Amino acid sequence: MKNQITKMTKHNILITGANGQLGKCISDILTNTRQEELWSVTCCDIDTFDLTDWNAVETFFKNRHFHVIINCAAYTAVDKAEEEKDKAFSVNEKAVDYLAKMAKKYNSFLIHISTDYVFDGLSNKPYTIEDETNPTSTYGMSKAAGEKCIIRSGCNAAIIRTSWLYSVYGHNFVKSILRNGKEKGELKVVNDQWGAPTYAPDLANVILMLAEKRDLFFGVKIYHFANEGIITWFEFAEEIIRFSEIECNVFPVSTKEYPVAAKRPAYSVFDLSKIKEDLNITIPFWKESLHEMLKHCI
Repeated sequence: MKNQITKMTKHNILITGANGQLGKCISDILTNTRQEELWSVTCCDIDTFDLTDWNAVETFFKNRHFHVIINCAAYTAVDKAEEEKDKAFSVNEKAVDYLAKMAKKYNSFLIHISTDYVFDGLSNKPYTIEDETNPTSTYGMSKAAGEKCIIRSGCNAAIIRTSWLYSVYGHNFVKSILRNGKEKGELKVVNDQWGAPTYAPDLANVILMLAEKRDLFFGVKIYHFANEGIITWFEFAEEIIRFSEIECNVFPVSTKEYPVAAKRPAYSVFDLSKIKEDLNITIPFWKESLHEMLKHCI
């Protein structure tokens, strides 16, 4: 990605959800490509810090000051959320509300990761940041509720909606296709849901660029970020198998042929113009980033 930052003034940064794939990618960049003496980074995850416990949140922030809070923590089990609604809203709304209140109280800049699921997927053109949200799943509703908490809080923040996130870490579509492609002779993948993948290191770089610009933020800005291009899940899987040279046939199926508990957006394409303009960046095409990831996996 062009125009990546190489040096920053000393920042105290908190990364929540640090054990997830995005959190790990942010930590990798901080460790491997920047001078560590310029950073003071605190990482936490659910096993060390319960963001849904108000008393724990107040205690945690009381004797600490963070210039930037990067919230990667989320409940992301899309189908399971239909049964665990309280848990989904607890993590995706209540915890976000608590972080936003702390950001407001201590004048921290909050960077929060949201999702394409806040839209209903019924559009026929890329979603802009001005488009109204209309989630159709519990997961999407809980994430939209979290966004509203940030807006109401009065803190300075950037909300970044992203889609189809993947990396070498954690559980994601690319790793599932690689594993199943090697184990099975054929795969069936839906071919009527359109969107764009997001390579987590690309998003991590953008997050850190926004962190550098925190002093320019007054109020809340919403951004959309994914890699360039428009594809279906089938086309994504087909390219994963092709580039990896795995002997497996991939067949397209309709959403109706692949029933799941939570409704998926049929169209999750983003208008990326705002983030490209504000950060003066060129976003990599999805195949370019996918191939970069696969080089580390095959």
